[in-house]
Amino acid sequence: MEIIEKIYDVIVIGAGPGGLTAGLYASRSNLSTLMLDRGLPGGQMNNTAEIENYSGFSSILGPDLSTKMYEGAQQFGAEYAYGDVQEIIDGKEYKEIVTSSKTFRTRSIILATGAEHKKLGVTGEAEFNGRGVSYCAVCDGAFFKGKHVVVAGGGDSAVEEGTYLTQFASKVTIVHRRDTLRAQKILQDRAFKNEKVDFVWDSVIEEIEGDQAVSGVRIRNLKTGEVSTLEAEGTFIYIGILPNSDQFRSLGITDEEGWIETDEKMESKVPGIFAIGDVRKTVLRQVATAVGDGSIAGNAAYQYVEELKEQLEKTHA
Repeated sequence: MEIIEKIYDVIVIGAGPGGLTAGLYASRSNLSTLMLDRGLPGGQMNNTAEIENYSGFSSILGPDLSTKMYEGAQQFGAEYAYGDVQEIIDGKEYKEIVTSSKTFRTRSIILATGAEHKKLGVTGEAEFNGRGVSYCAVCDGAFFKGKHVVVAGGGDSAVEEGTYLTQFASKVTIVHRRDTLRAQKILQDRAFKNEKVDFVWDSVIEEIEGDQAVSGVRIRNLKTGEVSTLEAEGTFIYIGILPNSDQFRSLGITDEEGWIETDEKMESKVPGIFAIGDVRKTVLRQVATAVGDGSIAGNAAYQYVEELKEQLEKTHA
C-alpha cells in the first residue's frame, strides 16, 4: 500500500456537481485540495442527456456541464485523482483515506459520494436509460409533454412523483406489486383524485420495450400470472434509493438507512468530516442543491482547517 507523503488541507471524495463545487471553493480559499473519484468527473451528470433545470442554462448536455464544472474546479489548483475509497481513519492531526491502492492524508474531508437508484434489473432498463427510462421526474418530466408514462413503485416517491408528472404527461400509470400503496395517505388521496393517474395492481414490470426509445412495458400480474403489454413513451422507476455510504458507517455519521446527517455547515458528527449532495440526509437531490451544499462545505472546511492549524501551533509551541 503506497502512502502519499503530502498532507492535504481537504480531500473531496466524489467529483459530481457537489464535489466539484466543494473543490472549487476550497482551493479558491487557498487550501491544498484533492478530489478523489472512482469514475469520470461529473458523476451522474455524465449519464444525463439534457439538463434543463440548472440556473444559467436553458438547456445543456450533462457531459458538457460536467466538463465546465471540472475546469472551474481546477482553476485555483485543485488536484484530481482516481480512488476507490475503502475506509476513513480519523486522527487528531490528520485523517487517513484508504483506497484500493493508496493511502491519502488530509486535515478535513468532504464526502460527496452520491446515491444510487435501485434498479428493476429487467431487460431494456439499462438500454433505454436516458431514452425513456428515468429515475427523476423533476429532471426529465418536461420531456414527456402529452405522452403516456409508467411509474414503477408504490411508496412516497413513486406516488408523489407520479402525481407531479401529470402536469406534463397525458396519462400516468402507476404499476405496483401489491394491491395497496405504501405511500403516506395524503399522497395517496392526491393521486386517487387525479383523473390523469391510473393504477395497475399486484403487478411487476418484466421488460421495457422499444427500438430507439421506450415504446411500452411488459407487465406480469403476480396473482394470476397474466402477461400484458402497456404502451407508453416513458418509464419512471421509484423502487428505492441507496446512499453510497457503506464505507463510512463505522464513523457513526449515518442514520439507520445510511444517509449522512449534517448540520447547517454540512459538518457530520465527526469534526472535520463534511457531507454534501445526494449522500446527505436532505429533502431534494438535484444538481442545484448539490452545488449549494458544495459551496457551504468548501467554506466550512476552510474555517475548520484554519482553526485546526491554530490549535496545533499552540499545542506544539
